[in-house]
Amino acid sequence: MTTTQSSRTSPTAAATAAPDTATARIAGARQRIDDLDARIVALIKERMSASDEIQQIRITDGGRRVDLAREMDILRHYGDALGRERGTRLAMTLLELCRGTGGR
Repeated sequence: MTTTQSSRTSPTAAATAAPDTATARIAGARQRIDDLDARIVALIKERMSASDEIQQIRITDGGRRVDLAREMDILRHYGDALGRERGTRLAMTLLELCRGTGGR
């Protein structure tokens, strides 16, 4: 075997190493997603609590539970930040989750 041949990695060795590296990278990225999801869920719960507090204050003060002008601001904010279609869809979901039923 020549020096050039011995210094090259065989195709079989390269193929074996690549899946392990890819598997480890995927596992790391999935763990990062899991961590982010846990933080997102915690933030959504915090947002729901803050929204509930606001709704209770409004109702106690004789107002409506929902402030449509504020919701439009939120829709615009998410649409601007994440793109109109996706941002608006996400904001609508959050608003629906946070509106509650008034008796939560």
